[in-house]
Amino acid sequence: MAQVFRSTRVVTPEGVRPAAVIVEGETIAAIRAWDATSPTEPLHDFGNLALLPGLVDTHVHINDPGRADWEGFETATRAAASGGVTTLVDMPLNCIPETVTAEALEAKRAAASGRTWVDWAAWGGVVRGNAEELPGLITAGVPGFKCFLIHSGVDGFAWVDETDLRTALQKLKGTGLPLLAHAEVSGPVQHATDKLNADGADWRSYPTYLASRPDSAEVEAIELLIRLAEEFDTPIHIVHLASAHALPLLTDARKRGLPVTVETCPQYLWFAAEEIPDGATEYKCAPPIRDVRNREALWQALATGLIDFVATDHSPCSPAMKHRGKGQDEGRFDQAWGGIASLGLALPVLWTGMIERGFNPEAALGRAAEWMAAAPARLAQTHTKGTLRVGADADFAVFDPDAAWTVTENDLNFQHKLSPYLGAQLRGRVTETWLRGEKIYESSGWPGEPHGRELRRK
Repeated sequence: MAQVFRSTRVVTPEGVRPAAVIVEGETIAAIRAWDATSPTEPLHDFGNLALLPGLVDTHVHINDPGRADWEGFETATRAAASGGVTTLVDMPLNCIPETVTAEALEAKRAAASGRTWVDWAAWGGVVRGNAEELPGLITAGVPGFKCFLIHSGVDGFAWVDETDLRTALQKLKGTGLPLLAHAEVSGPVQHATDKLNADGADWRSYPTYLASRPDSAEVEAIELLIRLAEEFDTPIHIVHLASAHALPLLTDARKRGLPVTVETCPQYLWFAAEEIPDGATEYKCAPPIRDVRNREALWQALATGLIDFVATDHSPCSPAMKHRGKGQDEGRFDQAWGGIASLGLALPVLWTGMIERGFNPEAALGRAAEWMAAAPARLAQTHTKGTLRVGADADFAVFDPDAAWTVTENDLNFQHKLSPYLGAQLRGRVTETWLRGEKIYESSGWPGEPHGRELRRK
């Protein structure tokens, strides 16, 4: 039997309007006028709440198998559902084994079986020496690959240099699959760190950590990636852009039509270096959160389309790894794990920032859907996700754009209740999430059982 999902604010690719979305089975069958309903069809009427496409987050570290005590499939996907996310793409590191072979991908599939509340896919990894494994991962159905140009934080996922990149891009050329890159190079970071240590810098101070990851590390990496994208005519995606110093390079690449896309993350659009207390290692990420002026430049680049979309880079760990307890290394940014836990909070964070900056609320709904659903779905080539159109999966985020609330530990649905967003005063909240026509989240919890599927590229 068909279901009808109705709202006065349905966010379609053509704009925000009153509409009735007709769902047959797991798929959107039609989008009709608001009052085009039938008494024989079950009706879900959301009134003035916004009906957005289910969000797509293409930058999540689930860490399963092997490090599920940091975050596992069940907790990560529950947290995603609570924030309106219906599709995750998992990064290939921090799990054991890292997803750098087809065999490792099978281990991840086994770990996910029956435990995911949302649909998911997995990026393959490009590391030093695994070029011959890439064809097997392509055949196995990954949507693309991820690499680091600097130490990744775990020894099992080795960073690559230009020679390694050239070998990998030769394997990817012609496949249409993107190479995602952590765009920092080690030279400027090592030079800055050595100088800070020689000067006896205080590593509990956030300005010390910020100085250790200079803008030049991002700029040099992005210069290299743009050059390789042009040479190999292969899509390259820059993850978690933090430095506005790289924006002129990206502007030039965009003008020349090069296959380069870029994301930023909620933490770079919400926080600023001047506001981070000493010892508050829950704010540590790489690249680092930079100053207020940099933050506003990123907002401008997002608004003009230079930055393509927003992804979380949810990278959780235990509080002990953040050195938030007592001990000699307590609060030291150089010793703490780098990663921010935010899964489930991204839409309200982005929405609050948009409203504070004067975005028109109705237009902002469409832009949020583009930045957090449609554009990331295009990167991952999940063609039935990220949009409300006929033939797409019936994935919905029901969003109250006027809700005002403060983040508490009860709002953190990932494994460890440690996040720099605790205490944040937000506007907008997801009230329900639907995956392929079935409700998977409501304000009181998660009804039913996990029935997420892996999305394999064909």
